[in-house]
Amino acid sequence: MTEAILLVGGKGTRLRPLTVHTPKPMVPAAGVPFLTHQLARARAAGVEHIVLATSYLAEVFEPYFGDGSALGLHLEYVTEEEPLGTGGAIRNVASRLHSAPDDPVLIFNGDILTGLDIAALVGTHRTSGADVSLHLTRVEDPRAFGLVPTDGTGRVTAFLEKPQTPEEIVTDQINAGAYVFNRSVIDTIPAGRPVSVERETFPGLLADGAHLQGMVDSTYWLDLGTPQAFVRGSADLVLGRAPSPAVPGRCGDRLILETAEVATDAKLTGGTVAGPRSVIGAGAEIDGSAVLDGAVIEPGARIRDSLIGAGAHIGARTVLDGAVIGDGARIGADNELRDGIRIWCDADIPAGSVRFSSDQ
Repeated sequence: MTEAILLVGGKGTRLRPLTVHTPKPMVPAAGVPFLTHQLARARAAGVEHIVLATSYLAEVFEPYFGDGSALGLHLEYVTEEEPLGTGGAIRNVASRLHSAPDDPVLIFNGDILTGLDIAALVGTHRTSGADVSLHLTRVEDPRAFGLVPTDGTGRVTAFLEKPQTPEEIVTDQINAGAYVFNRSVIDTIPAGRPVSVERETFPGLLADGAHLQGMVDSTYWLDLGTPQAFVRGSADLVLGRAPSPAVPGRCGDRLILETAEVATDAKLTGGTVAGPRSVIGAGAEIDGSAVLDGAVIEPGARIRDSLIGAGAHIGARTVLDGAVIGDGARIGADNELRDGIRIWCDADIPAGSVRFSSDQ
């Protein structure tokens, strides 16, 4: 298999303020835009041609990745004029595919960090003779997800909405957001209107007797839809818990980009990233966090499980725990912000004005 569709059109609303100026797949994770990890893993699995289905801030992608040759790929970009949903986005880029009707096309979402064995999913698709194959993963609490039960051979038997009662939890298998479609199936998706593969395409195919195959892969999987999950995913990439050939350095307790300035006595742990041109002052302690491009952390600050946006400034001795600081925000000295608080881009919080806050 040599080509794929990558869905990168979402607005990333749950990730704001990280996505105010940057589309979700371009937010840095482990030192590079998250999309870089996905592209690199696809290339390592033998994919050569990828069509990016873009929409929100579509103009950002091509200037960064170009034609993809630096990654050993051929990249093309198709922009939706109006949001078309997952199915509509897939159909909208179909004209850029080169595959024959029976050839497999890999499709994956731009906000899932996974250790999926891509080649195994394609192999399952080929050997089972499926029309569509889905990557499934098991979760401890499936109530927030749609369920995908399968029979003894792995064939999908139903698509169930989020369960509301214990009796409705008939499986712990959920749709993990990566698929293999026969090229001919893509052409059956209605063109020019919004379509959801989860709510329309897959149930419709099943009702028509199509063969949908599930492959359960229980390697690393994380939906990066929230700031807390994004920070966790970045740290796991640095720590080596999530696999990627695109991490710009050795996996370990911290990742310091070449142009970052980190004081010799600053303590960076738990998969922390010091992004390019960032400055981290003396005695600062940063655990499991991401400090993005050009951010400044003043001496004595203590930061845990947080994301510091590009160009943000964190004052001396300020404490951040589970916080998200937008691009260009300034947090004065001696503040304390915890429990999921989000500070908007370019906000200015004076020294000593906040001791504790939350988005609850």
